[in-house]
Amino acid sequence: MFFLLGGDEKKTKKAAPKTNDNVTRVRELFLSGRFPVVTTPGIEGKALGKVLGLVVCRGYDSEEAFFGMASMAVNKGAQAIIGYQENVAFHPDGTKYFCCYGTAVQFEMPKQSFRSAALTEPKNKLSTVLQAETPPLIM
Repeated sequence: MFFLLGGDEKKTKKAAPKTNDNVTRVRELFLSGRFPVVTTPGIEGKALGKVLGLVVCRGYDSEEAFFGMASMAVNKGAQAIIGYQENVAFHPDGTKYFCCYGTAVQFEMPKQSFRSAALTEPKNKLSTVLQAETPPLIM
């Protein structure tokens, strides 16, 4: 009767999942330092602009879970993940199950971009020239 319930054979590890192009791209972004994943509630020197929400990924491989989570964040338009945490569940049959989660965020844009600086600079110069050339109005 014991053989009908699965016996004492250990489960074999599943084959490694095929990585798609998005996960490969995210892996390169993370390893090059252009996509930060931190455990803190913010990143020093960067102002948070928009919170995109919780991203979660689970799997039997820690890298699969981590880069799957990062891939979901990039798909949402995130520039970083803050508050990163991971859990590992150990099953009696010897397998491990990983869960990675964090908050996907975008950073605040600088107050004055290059384009707006280029547009406002000539106006300021022109207005100072006009103020110097025009006499004050007396009423």
